[in-house]
Amino acid sequence: MAVPVKGMLFEYGLSLPPLALIFDFNPQTISRSRNVTIKMGDAPGNRTGYDFTSPLETPRVAQGVELAAEGFSIDILLDATDRMNDGDPVAANFGVQPQIDTLRSMVEPKAQGPLGLQTLAALGGGGARAFERQETASVLIFAWGLQLMPVFLTGVTQKEALHLPNLMPYRAEMGLTMQVIESNNPFTNAEKVRQTAMTALNAATGF
Repeated sequence: MAVPVKGMLFEYGLSLPPLALIFDFNPQTISRSRNVTIKMGDAPGNRTGYDFTSPLETPRVAQGVELAAEGFSIDILLDATDRMNDGDPVAANFGVQPQIDTLRSMVEPKAQGPLGLQTLAALGGGGARAFERQETASVLIFAWGLQLMPVFLTGVTQKEALHLPNLMPYRAEMGLTMQVIESNNPFTNAEKVRQTAMTALNAATGF
C-alpha cells in the first residue's frame, strides 16, 4: 500500500483571503486524462485522416485533430486528529472546516478589486454595476513531488467521516477534479522541459 504524500494547492495571484492548502493524499489515487478530438471532412479521402507517403507529411495528416486540456482527479484526506491531540484550539473547535471552506473558495468566482486584489465575488468586491464586475476563476498551482502544475479547480466532492460534538467535521475525504492550464506560463514551460528530459532518458536507457 502506498504511503500518503504531501500535496499543495495555492492560488497564483493576489487574493483576500489568501488561498492555500496542504493535504495528504495517496499518489495511487491520481487519475490523469487527455482526450483528442478528430474532426475530418466528408470527402472519402479525409474521413479518417489525409493521405501521406512520408513522415514529412504527417502534420497535414493530423490537421483535423484537436487536443483537449489534460485533466486531473485525486482523492485527498483532511484530518485534524493530530492537531487536536497537540492542543491546537482551531482544530479542537472547527476540525477541518477551515480547510474545506478554503477548497470551496478556490472553486468559487473571484471579483477583481483595486490594485489587482481578488476577493470572493459573493462578497461584492467588484464594481457596483453589472458591467463593472469582472468575475474570474482562481488560477491555482497543484504541487506534489517535483511537479508544479497550473490548474483550474473544476469540482469538489465532500464526504465527512468524523465530527466534533458541535458537528464540525474533523475528518473528511475530498474528491478534487482539475483542468491543467496549458499556455505560455513558467509552470507549464518547466513541466514540458521536465517531460522532454524524462522522454530522452527513456530513449537513452531503452526502457
